[in-house]
Amino acid sequence: MVAPPRWTSSSLWLVVTALLSGCAGESVVPSSLETEIDRTLTFSQLKESPHSYKGRHLVLSGEILTAKLLQAGTRLEVLQIPEEHLKEASLDRTKSQGRFMALQREFLDPATVPPGTRVTIVGEVTGSTTLRLDESEYTYPTLEIKNLKVWPRVEMRPHWSYPHYVPYYWGPFWGRWRPYPYCC
Repeated sequence: MVAPPRWTSSSLWLVVTALLSGCAGESVVPSSLETEIDRTLTFSQLKESPHSYKGRHLVLSGEILTAKLLQAGTRLEVLQIPEEHLKEASLDRTKSQGRFMALQREFLDPATVPPGTRVTIVGEVTGSTTLRLDESEYTYPTLEIKNLKVWPRVEMRPHWSYPHYVPYYWGPFWGRWRPYPYCC
């Protein structure tokens, strides 16, 4: 019988480093903008006083509520949601601290970012704008988009485990196959 390989601390460290670097993924901030990002600026500070942070760059994540094509570019209304790992917006909308507007000067077809799309935006603060939101006035902090990362949609599908491989079950009182009540 062959003895298992002996792990030394240096070889274990090498394996851990290789695994973690493989999980790092791509950065949402381009290297050209990395030095310009203000990591101390929070969304609540921006929302409180957007004009005092004009010209600063920051990273915000959220979910698109509307996308509208204007002459100046495409305006995105985004529900701010704090990011989780890799700057991807969380799936929990209750963590939101408000809304913001982001303008993409280059052409962006609104159909490519439908409502519900999760995004991470690297943008430059341009001030604020006040628009109607339902029956009241809402002041949106505004950004000019420098980099836009669109995250893939997460689809929630039912998980069928044994014995329910398919969305049908044997109804003992009905004597035949019936649609599973939690399906479709």
